[in-house]
Amino acid sequence: MQYRIHVVDDEQSIRNGIQSAMGDDYHVKTFGSAEDALKGMETELPDLVLLDIGLPGMDGIAVLKVMKERFPDLLVIMITAYEDVNTVISAMKLGAYDYIIKPIHLEALEVTVGNALESIRLRKEIQALQENLLQENVPCFIGESDAIQEVMELITRVAMSPDTPVLILGETGTGKELIASAIHYRSPNFRGPLICVNCSAIPNHLIESELFGYEKGAFSGASATGKQGLIESAADGTLFLDEIGDLSLEAQAKLLRFLESGEFYKVGGTTKRHIQTRMVSATNKDIQQMITEEKFRKDLFYRLGVVKVRIPTLKERKSDILTLAHFFLDLYSRKFGRDFTGLSSEAEAWLVQYSWPGNVRELKNRMERAVLIGNGKEIGVDDLNLETDLIPYPRVDASSVHIPAEGIDFNFILESTERAFIGKALEMANGNEAQAARLLRINHHTFRYHCKKLSLK
Repeated sequence: MQYRIHVVDDEQSIRNGIQSAMGDDYHVKTFGSAEDALKGMETELPDLVLLDIGLPGMDGIAVLKVMKERFPDLLVIMITAYEDVNTVISAMKLGAYDYIIKPIHLEALEVTVGNALESIRLRKEIQALQENLLQENVPCFIGESDAIQEVMELITRVAMSPDTPVLILGETGTGKELIASAIHYRSPNFRGPLICVNCSAIPNHLIESELFGYEKGAFSGASATGKQGLIESAADGTLFLDEIGDLSLEAQAKLLRFLESGEFYKVGGTTKRHIQTRMVSATNKDIQQMITEEKFRKDLFYRLGVVKVRIPTLKERKSDILTLAHFFLDLYSRKFGRDFTGLSSEAEAWLVQYSWPGNVRELKNRMERAVLIGNGKEIGVDDLNLETDLIPYPRVDASSVHIPAEGIDFNFILESTERAFIGKALEMANGNEAQAARLLRINHHTFRYHCKKLSLK
């Protein structure tokens, strides 16, 4: 790969000298003004810019600011005729990578440019590695619905912090573990381990020794060599605690102490240990209700949920159903050596109509089954085994819908309908939110979200 370098300097001799010295090793373009350089970047984005501070017209500091606003990852080395400390400091604060002083010594220039390009190479290598690791998480990134795009934008921002705790809320099958993996592999910790723990699968009397480890002879039946805990195994990486709502109050208290200090003792140990790891947790339970019932510590909830990510159900992202179905169809067709042309129109209609209580996981499993047993050129309704699972719901017939010539306020109608159904469900449930949510066949978190959006309760 030949790196692209843009040189921006009003002195022809400087431009010619740099191009002559570096043109054999790099693809070098030169510009005599800031305006020409910015225009040139519209057709070719360089890997590195050598930018003169003392340009006529728009000076180097001003153009640096524009470049970093448009291309935050672009590396810029400033060129200055003299070591003006204040100007150099301003440039570095705006994001300049380094600076060189005129008259330019070619050996110093080559070292500075080499260092900059090495950092670019390492960054691209890391990005490529991260993208490869993220391939297994592709399903959680598929879809154009606002609901999933908002989640993806949030976790991309959150991932950049290596230690901020994240609490993932969502129904079973929505992909909470995939989201946790995506956070890990997009974070600075991605080279470290990702340790996934299902809290509901560990008996309460073992949870402390599993999380924190134990010293030899700590209790009857303990290993003679002791054991490293899951938290220590996740050092410099990410610890994902799934089904966090199943932790006992005693285990919650010990986990809280670790989150507050980063310090812990092994069971039976007297040596204080300190590690750095990111804590990502998840639950499909109503933690707020558990707090009210004193089954979950409020202080732990706030510590785990510095950032909360709510994963939408598949019903809330209906526009993504067919996109996901076709993705899984292609995935399993290649895996099992099948040759399907697609989904029948009837199958697509049933997929969109179905309520998907098992969310993306259920869709994935049904598509795998369909690819395995399907016989025709297309996947049909019978292959999906959906018809026997569907519960009939009242449907609006298009022939009964009337739209006046002047049009309607569609958003108002949707909001009014939503408000009416939520209000009726609350009335039938005597104000019990959990029961009202069940009547509407939506998750309690989803119900609370809609109530808040509509200013109900």
